[in-house]
Amino acid sequence: MAEMHNQFVLRDPQLFYWILFPISGVMVLTGVLRHYAAVLMHSDPQKHDMKAIREQCNLLQGINLRQNFNQIPFHSFIVRKNYLVSAYRRGAYLKDPDAVGQPASNPMSDPAGMEQMMSILKGNMAMIIPQTMIMGWINAFFSGFVIMKLPFPLTIPFKSMLQSGVATRDLDVRWVSSLSWYFLNLFGLRVIFNYLLGSDNSAADQMTTQIHQTTPICGANMFAPGQDSNKMYLAEAENLEVATGQHEWVLIEVEYRLLVLQSVCA
Repeated sequence: MAEMHNQFVLRDPQLFYWILFPISGVMVLTGVLRHYAAVLMHSDPQKHDMKAIREQCNLLQGINLRQNFNQIPFHSFIVRKNYLVSAYRRGAYLKDPDAVGQPASNPMSDPAGMEQMMSILKGNMAMIIPQTMIMGWINAFFSGFVIMKLPFPLTIPFKSMLQSGVATRDLDVRWVSSLSWYFLNLFGLRVIFNYLLGSDNSAADQMTTQIHQTTPICGANMFAPGQDSNKMYLAEAENLEVATGQHEWVLIEVEYRLLVLQSVCA
């Protein structure tokens, strides 16, 4: 196997200008167009029912208690747990207590559910369609090219990330293929988008957008259309009961541990 630091690759220097710059320019223009397309497709937010917000936020309170129960003493956790479990099982926070036990309504008949699904669909299409077209364009015209060499050393695990589409075993890991340059631009243009469009834009961070669509936030619609909120409350009550036997306060015997640490340092 050839020594990585002694490798010399003869390539046309014009590849740097005819491949690297076009890919970067197209990625920036696509991000700008996607941002303005998202602005045009954005619909006015609907007013949420106060009971629906209370239903969602109280479920989120139980989830937060279960995920952070080691941060409070055991007796404090028990008091909060007993209160929430009792309220969950009584259905005290349900938006419509009379609907308990009835079949779930058709999500297609719920205007709020339809609006949520259409919003998610439009956002996903605005990301999937441009990236699919750019990927096809790069595979058709720039596949297999090595366009640049990074000025700093890298380890072998970076080879699969930086040399996509170039099936060479002995090539120095610092060489970057055209397809890998596309992926680097896909996740590395956030600063440019923030400069051109501002910090609150639809093109800066696609992964953050997807995370926000799946992360429960109080005030947002945590329940998917057709879900039974009462069953979700009962399931969370069971999760809190199970968490009782796993509680271990992070500050237990903290004075003793601090004295031991000081004695070791001394």
